[in-house]
Amino acid sequence: MAFPTDTEIEIGRSIEGRPITVMRRGDPTGARVLVVGAIHGNEDAGVAVVDRLMTESLPEGVELWLVRSMNPDGQAHQVRQNARDVDLNRNFPENWGLLGQPGDWQYAGTGPASEPETQAMVALGDAVRPDLILWYHQDLFRISPGSGRSGEIRTRYATIAGLPIVEITGGTYTGTASQWSRTVLPDLGVGITVELGPTVSDTEVSDHVTAALTIATEFF
Repeated sequence: MAFPTDTEIEIGRSIEGRPITVMRRGDPTGARVLVVGAIHGNEDAGVAVVDRLMTESLPEGVELWLVRSMNPDGQAHQVRQNARDVDLNRNFPENWGLLGQPGDWQYAGTGPASEPETQAMVALGDAVRPDLILWYHQDLFRISPGSGRSGEIRTRYATIAGLPIVEITGGTYTGTASQWSRTVLPDLGVGITVELGPTVSDTEVSDHVTAALTIATEFF
């Protein structure tokens, strides 16, 4: 698939036929940064960060790949899962596990990448091979700690965005987007799950935009 610049193009369709899109913009020779505004349909405040990144002036050396939502059906209905009741953040093909059943909040689907939404993201990741991936969620208000270089990058983002570094717990973490990220990132690449709060103000959106562009320029 060809990816033009500064234009949203369709990379797949949801169960109910809604388009999943990506916009490529910035320096084509720069660090590739994939940003996903929403995986869970009722956790979509990150879409505002992506929308701002679609128009923000970008520094040299950064190329953005912007996906507003990989779960447009869930977003339309304001529910966590897709239209087949699958938690897309348990449906990725890396370390996938049979988890739950339809109606369960973490239902992983019938198999790895069984859902068209997940398939679209996997194909995009394989095509882009980003250096950095940012996944936005709500509403635990934190970034999980890391070690070494990854920990430094997470801490830098968290400091700018005003988020605490706190472990993310409370679920069964198989087939997650962050685990799959490691299969498409280069050796020094990093994937970060950003847990926003229940609401995100315009000022907070600006802080997250600054954080994303800062770590992209300072570390990649």
